[in-house]
Amino acid sequence: MKIKAVIFDLDDTLYDCSGSLIDASRRRAAKALVEAGLTCTEEEVYQLQKELSEKHGPYHLIFNEIVNKYNADSKLINIAYKAYNSSEVSEIKPFPYVISTFKELKENGYKLFLLTVGVHERQEKKINILGLKPYFDEIVISDQEIGLPLEDCMRDLIERHTINFREAVMVGDRVREELRIAKSLGMTTIQMLHGRFKNEPAVNDCDKPDYKIKRIFQITTILQLKNMGKTPDRLKVLAIGGGTGLPIMLEGSKTYSKNLTAVVTVTDSGRSSGVLREEFGILPPGDARNCLVALSETEEQERELYQLFQYRFNRGSLEGMSLGNLLMTALTDITGSFEQAIKKASKILHIRGKVLPSTLANTHICAELEDNTYVEEEFNVRAVGKSPIKNVFLKTNDVPPFSEAVEEILKADIVVIGPGSLYTSLITNLLVSGIRNAIRNSKATKIYVCNIVTQPGQTDHYKVSDHIKAVTKYLGEGVLDYVIVNNNIPRKDILDKYQKEGAEVVLLDEGLYNLKVNVKKADLVEDLNQKRVLWEKQDLLRHDPDKLADSICRVYANLPLLAIS
Repeated sequence: MKIKAVIFDLDDTLYDCSGSLIDASRRRAAKALVEAGLTCTEEEVYQLQKELSEKHGPYHLIFNEIVNKYNADSKLINIAYKAYNSSEVSEIKPFPYVISTFKELKENGYKLFLLTVGVHERQEKKINILGLKPYFDEIVISDQEIGLPLEDCMRDLIERHTINFREAVMVGDRVREELRIAKSLGMTTIQMLHGRFKNEPAVNDCDKPDYKIKRIFQITTILQLKNMGKTPDRLKVLAIGGGTGLPIMLEGSKTYSKNLTAVVTVTDSGRSSGVLREEFGILPPGDARNCLVALSETEEQERELYQLFQYRFNRGSLEGMSLGNLLMTALTDITGSFEQAIKKASKILHIRGKVLPSTLANTHICAELEDNTYVEEEFNVRAVGKSPIKNVFLKTNDVPPFSEAVEEILKADIVVIGPGSLYTSLITNLLVSGIRNAIRNSKATKIYVCNIVTQPGQTDHYKVSDHIKAVTKYLGEGVLDYVIVNNNIPRKDILDKYQKEGAEVVLLDEGLYNLKVNVKKADLVEDLNQKRVLWEKQDLLRHDPDKLADSICRVYANLPLLAIS
């Protein structure tokens, strides 16, 4: 049954209620309580509200506990409650992409509803300030004091518009409130991960949201995929690469698929991977380690695992060594093989999907340079200051592919190559003939994601067409269905920084018109002003995980790509 309607919550779903708005409400309530005779300071009441908000949802419970704590008259509860819910509303704005997403949903034929609980006058004022009224087929405000229970409102709304509950989606931030109710009625549920309740656990597995999103533009993609029958349980996404680009793509793709597979390069010879490879004779664990971290189930887990697995010792005989690589080495020794070590780590980390090596052969990437000299091993292939790369190959001839990687490529709905270091993370996998042939024979939609900036030593002065020609050279003509390219040029200070380091933004060029490939342009750049969970170097341009995964799925679902906000 296809989705026909979307119901939106308001607070912390369409705008930032947990920010200045709640802060101002808490300040008003604190002032009102102290003026009414509560024997403490306004700051103490303010801090108590912050602490108790993690314990209680409804604010009358918070004020009840505060009044009881100071043995004050119960009349103070209503005084605080009215001050908190004053019709005063500071200037608020919709989250980025809210309006454009509403327009897109309406153009695609979805009915849109707003269902919010609160003091009627206050909620209506918010809606007017946000400019949301024109986009909704109906707005329902359930007054906290006299309104109907939320379940009755939701049921009446859907039935009034003669929509089956299975044809409707509920988007909200409260797992135990609007999302739980919607789920019990048979609706699809999407949790907006923002505000006080983003980490609120479900009471049981049945109440867990069907999807969790950070950005509202993801909704259109989710609905299109669902209407195609490609729910997270059924959509198979396989990504090929290594480095930090592949984990970023995987991290964003968890919204859309539970069947994620990473096929990673095993030719790394730098830093701790190189040392362990030489001393223990194992395949380099670094790229597999990064993907395992990215596929862990929760953001909080990601953060903790990142700190653990990416930790590098800064003194002694282990200086420069990655703890994650040591753990992977230990697991290889314990289990007897690299592939079993990955499987063991996958269970320990409770990952969503699979991480597979492209080959189990202990080989190296080599390069022929434009000056007709040769270099061996990744460390030298990517070295800065040498002659440009003319051709790359593996040191070992006829390297056999890892059989499970081939199987997963052939089963995939989407095969993604990149982003990542062009030669040492992407093309090195294509040098394994079994992997290359599997991609060619796969019925999947095949997508190459172009890098945002050039990489000194590998792609100096490369334009988009140069990247595509390099991939095509080793993959074959006519194999790629699409290429996704960033068209959001970053601010000047970022560009200047990269130029000083010998790198530059990868630009669209006229050479593209001579290539037989469908190029899709989208805003893919991560906001440098927001704190990153993975790959924390704030001054580096990275693909935004959500924008990237959304663009890939939009290409597959035949939707327009995300425009620059």
